[in-house]
Amino acid sequence: MNRICTGLIVALIGFSGAAAAAEYLYRDLMANTLPPPGCAAESEAVAKVTKPYHINNYSKRFCQTQGFGWYVAEVKDSGKAVCDDCTGVDAGKKQCHVEDVVVTCKRLKPGSVGLITGKR
Repeated sequence: MNRICTGLIVALIGFSGAAAAAEYLYRDLMANTLPPPGCAAESEAVAKVTKPYHINNYSKRFCQTQGFGWYVAEVKDSGKAVCDDCTGVDAGKKQCHVEDVVVTCKRLKPGSVGLITGKR
């Protein structure tokens, strides 16, 4: 039993040493979010669009626009809130969005992980 365990451990160590590290492609994007529906007081509207959940949700969308396999590596800059006046019944209220959100997206470099065709 001891020989089997020792052989298995040696085989696992050899396999883990042969595995290559994954390589990634990185891409920085700058984009703007969309304003949420409805109007509110300026302080409420700014607080709503600058929440971490709101920024992270849009960051994920920005990376997904690059194609399959792209995801958020880091949010470099959360941008700045910009507000517009509402008209009609909601006069005096604001509708805000965030401009210049900078996100770093990454994906696995093709061919860096897995079997190489024709080699085993």
